[in-house]
Amino acid sequence: MKKWIVSMAAVGLIFALSACGAKEAPKASEPAAGGAANGNAAAQQVKLVATNFEFDQKEYTVKKGEDVTFSLENKQGMHAVQISGANVSLDNNNKTKTVKIDKAGTYDIICSLPCGQGHATMKSKLIVE
Repeated sequence: MKKWIVSMAAVGLIFALSACGAKEAPKASEPAAGGAANGNAAAQQVKLVATNFEFDQKEYTVKKGEDVTFSLENKQGMHAVQISGANVSLDNNNKTKTVKIDKAGTYDIICSLPCGQGHATMKSKLIVE
């Protein structure tokens, strides 16, 4: 019985640690600024590139009252994104979303998919001017 419990614990640990190590197939690059996405040529583009336990930028800045298209690219590991107060939630099934943020301020960008040991510190900021 002890061996079975230890074996199951080891399998669970391996599964948990491998969650951030999964690789995604390379894709054509999405526009980082300007251009059309989701049929909206005027939308600001914000590309959130996620690697193990960090985003590619500490802060992203957009203009208040304008359409913003957020996109998620998982470069390393499997991640999902939530921007509290901006009605943005991205994951592998929903990689882009266009919203209009009418309130200036600073919004937290967090990884919303437990991705391993550094998950709790995987944060960034969205600044709406």
